[in-house]
Amino acid sequence: MDKMMDSPWVLRIIALFLACLLFFSVRTELSSTNKSATNEQMEVIRDVPVEVYYDDDNLIVTGIPKTVNVTIKGPKQIALNTKLVKDFSIFVDLNDLLIGQHNVQLQYENISDKLQVTLDPATVNVNIEEKVTQEFRVDPEMNNRLIDEGYYLKGMSANPATVFVTGAKSVIESISYVKATVTGEQGLKQSFSQEAAVKVLDRDLNKLDVTIEPEKVKVRVDIAEYSKELPVSIKETGKAAEGITINQLTLGTPALKLYGKKSIIDVLTAIPVEIDLSKITESKTYEFEVKLPDGATKVSEQKIKIKADVTKVGKAADKEDKVDKVDKETPTNAETKPEETKPEEPNPDSGTEEDIDS
Repeated sequence: MDKMMDSPWVLRIIALFLACLLFFSVRTELSSTNKSATNEQMEVIRDVPVEVYYDDDNLIVTGIPKTVNVTIKGPKQIALNTKLVKDFSIFVDLNDLLIGQHNVQLQYENISDKLQVTLDPATVNVNIEEKVTQEFRVDPEMNNRLIDEGYYLKGMSANPATVFVTGAKSVIESISYVKATVTGEQGLKQSFSQEAAVKVLDRDLNKLDVTIEPEKVKVRVDIAEYSKELPVSIKETGKAAEGITINQLTLGTPALKLYGKKSIIDVLTAIPVEIDLSKITESKTYEFEVKLPDGATKVSEQKIKIKADVTKVGKAADKEDKVDKVDKETPTNAETKPEETKPEEPNPDSGTEEDIDS
């Protein structure tokens, strides 16, 4: 044996044998591993809904994702069948937890034990709070730029005027605005009604996750033509007739409401009314037309009354006196009616000269 072991050929044959043995051993192991790997399958099932169990009549839970991704690994047929059928569920049970913050682990059921399951996310931070319902007033709103320049937003009202908002206590306490936004086309001129969705916002105008009842309200938008009340000023034109002295002109209406574009109406300080002095001949009340300033669409009164106090002097006074005198001297119909004359009866005691001679 010693001689055989000392022979280099014997050593070479033994080394070759051991190499072959090692080769076939590794090959068998790799073949077994490949066979096992070929029989396994990994699948990712995305957006699996998460079910939450808690007292939803009295509590509000936040922090639970609506869906999770599920990764399964195991026998190919079982994995494919699980992904295809999706008869399993992902859930979290919070019934035994108190109000406050908790870190909970998501659970699954109805998945084969032969599958390796990985949830993404596997754990979540949840906040359990008291469920609160509170009544809030709805504030309608609209972009004023939608209204035509010659009109303005007179008012808005919502029906119903209040809504009930339900949510977590901390969320309800953070509510700053309850809005119902109305939309429309550019150049609005008439009042209208529109159904609008109610939005609940915090002070930073972030939309809050709450339940609103009702979710929509009917908003009435009142639009009116823009107007402004301005004083009336007298603008004298023409010249008074000879012998006419106009002592005072008094406005019957000191102010009028003027309608038109805001940019034009707001600049005006008064509504001028032209008074033609040549038409004023005596003390009485006259009517003059109100002319619209440029840019105005209408005025509250088309005509305005002016009371004139007039004194007549010289020829005008004499003329007036003559007219008054003629009016006074002119008899009435009763005075000017001719008297009926009766025929003269002959006097029996008197006779003609011929009768006396005879």
